[in-house]
Parts: sequence; structure tokens; C-alpha cells
Amino acid sequence: MKKIRLGDIAYARSGDKGDGSNVGVFVTRREHYDLLRERLTPEVVRRHFHAICKGKVVRHELDNLLALNFLLGDSLGGGGSESLKTDAQGKTHGLALLLLELEV
Repeated sequence: MKKIRLGDIAYARSGDKGDGSNVGVFVTRREHYDLLRERLTPEVVRRHFHAICKGKVVRHELDNLLALNFLLGDSLGGGGSESLKTDAQGKTHGLALLLLELEV
């Protein structure tokens, strides 16, 4: 097996949802989406964000958009106005996820 960086095949968008962040990952090819559905599990995402994500990671599949949406619970330290974190609104979490390496 070889490793690829998620950002080599996918795009991402992220933001805040209260005390958690919301990360959407999307691709343009069906075979890449099938790979993501198999390999980009909530457990993998939680491990990748272990330093900031203290809650549950929930994945939603959007087959018609070739996209996965992840909700990272308790990842913002209270949210925008309550947190002392640098990115208390989760804007960089999508870019951070694209740095993840997957085995293919």
C-alpha cells in the first residue's frame, strides 16, 4: 500500500457549529468518493484531530454530492466568543484535515 495526502484528491470547507466544528470533504470522481467512504471514518478523523477534538465525531454521507460531512464535537473550546483558542470558529479545520494521509 502507498499513502496519499487527502488534499491530493479532495477539497474541504469548514466552520463552526456552536462548540463543535463542521468539516465537509468533497471530491470530483466517484472512485475517490468510494475510497473516502471506506477509509475516512469518524475514528480516523478523530485520531487526526486528537489534540483539539474532545467529543464525538459524526459522519454524514452525501452520495449525490460525492461528499462527506464531519461534525467534530467539543473541538472549539466553547465556541467563538467563549474560547481562547486561535481558531475558535473552525475555519482552518478543513485545511487541517486535507493534510491527513490515507493508505490506498
